Amino acid sequence: MSFLNDLFIGLDATKQEELQERLDLVEHKIKFMDKVPVACLGVDNSVGYLLSEEITLAGGMIEADPLSAVFIIYYQPGKTLTDLMREVPAALSADWQAVQNNRIILLNDDVERERNAENAVALIEDIAEMLHPGSFIFGHEGDKWIRFGV
Repeated sequence: MSFLNDLFIGLDATKQEELQERLDLVEHKIKFMDKVPVACLGVDNSVGYLLSEEITLAGGMIEADPLSAVFIIYYQPGKTLTDLMREVPAALSADWQAVQNNRIILLNDDVERERNAENAVALIEDIAEMLHPGSFIFGHEGDKWIRFGV
């Protein structure tokens, strides 16, 4: 969690406490759940590791092989949700279990993509909601990310 510690530097104590409580809530709930294999792909199906720490903190484990991933998150810096909706269908393979089970997620985390503590915690919450929809509801679906059914 060192990347978060670095982001927390300079925040006032009240803000740090609020963000830590939000993280603790996610951490407490996922402690009792199995880690979910997640592939994070770009629109060319290249495996991305940019969000690995956030995925891990949200209850996922990085899976390099889309065939073995329970969820696939398509994220590419600079791509909007509209761009992803247009480009991702051609990249999908019917053989992937995530496609067969409609567990494809499109993520646009570029809006105000400043790397700060608030944005990092919100992204962890969003990923927790993606991977554990029955346990988390943070309300950003449709705004920053969508479930993409084929």
